[in-house]
Amino acid sequence: MAIFKGAGVAIVTPMLEDGAVDYEQFQKLIEFQIENGTDAIIVCGTTGESSTLTHEEHLDVIRFCAEKVARRVPVIAGTGSNCTETAVYLSKEAEKAGVDGLLLVSPYYNKATQNGLYAHFKTVADAVKIPCLLYNVPGRTGCNILPETVVRLCREVSNIVGVKEASSDIKQIAWLAALAEGCVDIYSGNDHEIVPIMSLGGLGVISVLSNIAPAQTHEICRTYLDGNVKESARLQMKALELCNALFCEVNPIPVKKALNIMGMGTGHLRMPLTEMEPANVERLKKAMINYGLIGG
Repeated sequence: MAIFKGAGVAIVTPMLEDGAVDYEQFQKLIEFQIENGTDAIIVCGTTGESSTLTHEEHLDVIRFCAEKVARRVPVIAGTGSNCTETAVYLSKEAEKAGVDGLLLVSPYYNKATQNGLYAHFKTVADAVKIPCLLYNVPGRTGCNILPETVVRLCREVSNIVGVKEASSDIKQIAWLAALAEGCVDIYSGNDHEIVPIMSLGGLGVISVLSNIAPAQTHEICRTYLDGNVKESARLQMKALELCNALFCEVNPIPVKKALNIMGMGTGHLRMPLTEMEPANVERLKKAMINYGLIGG
């Protein structure tokens, strides 16, 4: 059984002015998501600024999220690393915290061969019992998990069940779906590709957009899963201007700015991320107005 179907939010990590995690605001964001129909919460992913959290902060955020969600929706913890030993440690601790699954990004910077990727992911998955999703985002990692490797892992490692696909290579994703023959749960890693990937058998999205529009992103997926492809495509296209604005600077700079504009107090970014350029802020506000998230 899939960990979830629909729209899972890649939730931001709110920060105080001194750089500490703002747990009071984080709880409010969790409740906002659940109240608005999000299908899963993905904590400490790219959008959660995991790369600038210490290991202790990383695990504290995961534990807090699992405790506050309290099984109301699945919680998937980002525990990947470019160091296999670190990924094993984070994954084992996240499992102890009671999360429902793990999201394992491909090793970044040092990269790996396809055989190295297989060994890395198998080692991490073998260290835990909960289901694992691979995370393919070569634009950030410089490392592409090929379809043959994804399928091999899902067939040979019992608790590797799927992949968050953020390569934006539809040809590659189509080949993955063809090779998988249903053995890989595929999720879109890009909000502007939800319907295209679901048309190839995908189960939904791990979403940045859901941070500010959880009900609307859920609805894109729900209508598709209910068989109303035309309406799902209409909703997808309606969101495209906002999706583009959310990625006009590196994620999560725009989405944290959008949440702040909405009065949801996600606070500051950790360097090397910096505040959004004024012209891009105006572009983002315009897209939010057009989408109906804020008044004009």
